[in-house]
Amino acid sequence: MFYRPFRSCFGLLQAEKAQLTLVAGLKYFPPPKNYDHIEIPERQRLRVYDKVPQYPPNLKPPKMQKRLRYMRGPEEVHTTLQLKQYGVRATGGGRMKHEHFEMARLVVARKLDMKRMFAIWRIDPPWQPITKKGQGQRMGGGKGAIDHYVTPIKSGRIILEVGGKCEYAEVHDMLRIISERLPFKAEPVSEEILEQKAAEEKWLEENNQNEYTMKYIIQNNMGGCHKMLSPFDHKWYTKYL
Repeated sequence: MFYRPFRSCFGLLQAEKAQLTLVAGLKYFPPPKNYDHIEIPERQRLRVYDKVPQYPPNLKPPKMQKRLRYMRGPEEVHTTLQLKQYGVRATGGGRMKHEHFEMARLVVARKLDMKRMFAIWRIDPPWQPITKKGQGQRMGGGKGAIDHYVTPIKSGRIILEVGGKCEYAEVHDMLRIISERLPFKAEPVSEEILEQKAAEEKWLEENNQNEYTMKYIIQNNMGGCHKMLSPFDHKWYTKYL
């Protein structure tokens, strides 16, 4: 497409105008992806998890301390996508209740195309007991009764995965809704996004020209920062809580 100026035949003093001429151009569209290697399982939807874990009838449900270490720091095992496609990754620590499992399951059930896609959980059902005392009770009297169960999540943990004969743009909105409604920070990711972030983090670490990194500052106690830091800051250098 280009513009060709011309003069009016009725007056030589008239300004030049532009005439629009359509020209056929060659456009390139990439070929569609091949999904022949993907097999759709019999169960496409997320499994319904129990609200309370099942114990033997002769065993009293045990109580547990807070154990915040289950949420602190980075995840070291479940950080990659098994299906090599798409999923939701936690970027902060927290606890998932049964309501959050149901929220994610219902969103997937409404927006997932069962003919071409499927979803799987990557986390365990609620297993850690959280106790709570009734309102208005005085101090003491032993540990309270079990109120509900949760699943502790660390930063970098894959929550769920979506696979099938689909592209990232088709499932991004669904994964974004789930990540925004979780009780901790999370983000929708794909295999390409994870590889890109890992390469970018490695490049920044290798090409960093600032000698005063957080690791250097903490290790050398610059400004007397040790008295203001927690033991976890000495371990992860303020990257994780």
